[in-house]
Amino acid sequence: MIRAKKIHKSYGDLEVLKGVDLHIKEGEVVSIVGESGAGKSTLLQILGTLDMPTQPKHFGTEIALDGQSFVNMNDRQLSRFRNQNIGFVFQYHQLLPEFTALENVLLPTRIAGKNEKESLEKAYRLFEDLNIADRIHHKPNEMSGGEAQRAAVARALINEPKIIYADEPTGNLDSKNADDLHRLFFDLRDKYNQTFVIVTHNPNLAEITDRKLVMKDGMII
Repeated sequence: MIRAKKIHKSYGDLEVLKGVDLHIKEGEVVSIVGESGAGKSTLLQILGTLDMPTQPKHFGTEIALDGQSFVNMNDRQLSRFRNQNIGFVFQYHQLLPEFTALENVLLPTRIAGKNEKESLEKAYRLFEDLNIADRIHHKPNEMSGGEAQRAAVARALINEPKIIYADEPTGNLDSKNADDLHRLFFDLRDKYNQTFVIVTHNPNLAEITDRKLVMKDGMII
């Protein structure tokens, strides 16, 4: 699903990624762990097209999702590619406060110009699968942290992306909600054959993933 090699990233004189190579199979749940500053979130942002590697031509950088390279795409092409192929779950749910859970979840489908009726039906199914059907018309401030994060997962899944990137997705949750969300990732993988790449400091989550990648000083070791 993901093939990447020679990913470099520098901010001025600070070299954050030092030539990362990475292969991830379709349907895998992979965790990326390491100390703060190891480059985990930077790597995730580049894999997710939210940031670009430094001097890809110079370093011979290659990054492809399901066989499609995106390193040389322009901003408009990247936005379309991201909307169609990638879902994101962040540490904080990032739901827009003025919209209901349903309206938040439907945003990616509206950006993509998808059929409204079909998108609604898909959203209702996701809310059922995620056990938050009774919160569908609630705004984020009317939901618990765990419920809001589940709505964020629904938003990540609504366009049926090939891959889900999650950056500390349970960092703001208590242990029970965190454990519930961990199990949910595997349930979703089994039901929808999603591929998950999860940056985490949670050792319980890291140990139950299919594969754990350890980063140190800008490299996978």
